Amino acid sequence: MSDDAPGGPPPTPSAVPTSPLEPWPDTVRWQSISTDLIWVELLRLVAGVAVVSTVLGVGWALTDSWPFGVALAAVLLFAVWRAVTIVRAVRAWGYAEREDDLLVRHGLLVRRLSIVPYSRMQFVDVSAGPLERAFNLATVQLHTAAAASDARVPGLRPAEASRLRDRLTALGEDRAEGL
Repeated sequence: MSDDAPGGPPPTPSAVPTSPLEPWPDTVRWQSISTDLIWVELLRLVAGVAVVSTVLGVGWALTDSWPFGVALAAVLLFAVWRAVTIVRAVRAWGYAEREDDLLVRHGLLVRRLSIVPYSRMQFVDVSAGPLERAFNLATVQLHTAAAASDARVPGLRPAEASRLRDRLTALGEDRAEGL
């Protein structure tokens, strides 16, 4: 007796299953977000560091106490470290539209992959704060029944954010009708 099945050899999978420890499947075509988000995040960082540095600098000048100088140096060191991580973190963001769900990835040290089924979406928001608008960016926020499963895709151009919002809304309505 032969080991072959009557219809020929079993089909081979088109893609090797990915490890649960590797959340960026190579079988998915990832869309990147705009690198202009780096500038938005760096400007936010500079604003925060400027306020804290000013307070520490004034405190140091008025009291001549060395802990203010140490704190100021620590804040500046943190700012440099955070600037480097912002660049890397923005480049780690991505999203992919599949037939039944949307995948959103982000994270450096702790990688996160959110899979949001279209049928579970309740509504989709598009938002843009003053800095995002200045750089012509928007964020798409997906809301589901479970608050912990909400996902967001920042750093999209407004036209892409609108397209994604409309597509996700339409797919969500189509998939929810079958429930």
